[in-house]
Amino acid sequence: MIGLEQYLAFLGVSLLVICTPGQDTALTIRNTLLGGRPGGAATALGVAAGQATWTVATSAGLAVVLMASGPLFLAIRLAGAAYLIYLGVRSLLKAVSHIDAKGQWTSGTSPRLSPAAAFWQGLLSNLSNAKMVAFFIGLLPPFAGPHPTFVLLLALGLNFSVLTLAWLMGYTLAVNRVSRLFSRSSMRRGLDAVLGAALVGLGLRMAGEAR
Repeated sequence: MIGLEQYLAFLGVSLLVICTPGQDTALTIRNTLLGGRPGGAATALGVAAGQATWTVATSAGLAVVLMASGPLFLAIRLAGAAYLIYLGVRSLLKAVSHIDAKGQWTSGTSPRLSPAAAFWQGLLSNLSNAKMVAFFIGLLPPFAGPHPTFVLLLALGLNFSVLTLAWLMGYTLAVNRVSRLFSRSSMRRGLDAVLGAALVGLGLRMAGEAR
């Protein structure tokens, strides 16, 4: 067991990390615009499922083994970077494909993102983010006391996952509500381009940090 003061400190650090925009936030916004509230909610569930997986791996000691394996850890980082760049390029191509010869935005339509696809994108994005390994190893044990148990580590990690899910669900509801502002084709395509560029930038930064 941990004390109330220690748990409140854990919540404070967790909320600070969760509320800082990153690739999970960008992907949730993108998929909410592409698939509506179901798409954003499914992405949030996928991200939380990925964090729960890292939680189990950390609690069982597998994450430490993974970090100790340099080539495997590097491969995960590069795979995560490539996946983010892939999703970003898709958004950029989606935006550019609806620009006519005069440089004007057209009203072309695209297939709606399914919740299943959104879930897997959120899950794979989080699982391929090698920073999550280092983060959970650095976050969970210090708050679990001098003799952390599997159950306590698991409880803290799942708590973090639930907080992340709630935060991203809030993002989903907010983005879905204001999406009417982006109903004009030019604004939607412009936002696709911005989010695509953001994902590509995050992927390139991750790839650079892996070297």
